[in-house]
Parts: sequence; structure tokens; C-alpha cells
Amino acid sequence: QVHVVESGGGLAQPGGSLRLSCTLSGSELNYYSIGWFRQAPGKEREGVSCSGSADGSTYYADSVEGRFTISRDNRKHTVYLQMNSLVPEDTAKYYCQATARMGPGNYWGQGTQVTVSE
Repeated sequence: QVHVVESGGGLAQPGGSLRLSCTLSGSELNYYSIGWFRQAPGKEREGVSCSGSADGSTYYADSVEGRFTISRDNRKHTVYLQMNSLVPEDTAKYYCQATARMGPGNYWGQGTQVTVSE
């Protein structure tokens, strides 16, 4: 059975950095595209970044372009989201979604909280 677990959230000051991890178990990471989403209180969940499984493509939302970097280590079954130059608007719960390249597999983690504040 496939599971996705996020980690690395916490409290950061404006201008600071955090690195989130998304670890997949129960299958091979290279079978999946991995997306990072976030949801702030009272707001809809929004896409932040995505790492494609087959061609190494990446995607970033305009709000994080140039500040966040997504990378994957298939041997460690982990996708990372390096978040630099954090701003209070980045405060949200961050979720990881694994989408199978073939077949219906679609898995969400429980999320990790990121808070950017003085």
C-alpha cells in the first residue's frame, strides 16, 4: 500500500528558509509525479510546485517562482521543496500528492504546517 508522508515544516522568520520533504513508501518514486500544494486558513488549496516523473519537468506557481525549488531523490523515495526568502503569505499547511504515471493511483499526505512570522 502506498503512503505519502510530509515533514520539515515549522516556524521561520520572513526572509528565512525551510526544506520540506515528501517521502513515498510502498512503491517506487519514479512511478509518480509529485505535487506540493498548500492551504491557508479560510482559503482554497492551491498548487505550489510539481515534479514530473518521466521527463524531470518542474512547475512553480507564480507566487513562489524564483524562491522555491523542487527536487527529487528516487533512491531515497523523497521529493524536496526548498523554500527560500519566505514571506508571511507562505504561511499554510503544505501537502504532498503522488500521482501515478500509469493507472489510477493518487495519494495525499497529512500535511506539514509552515508558519512565517517574526
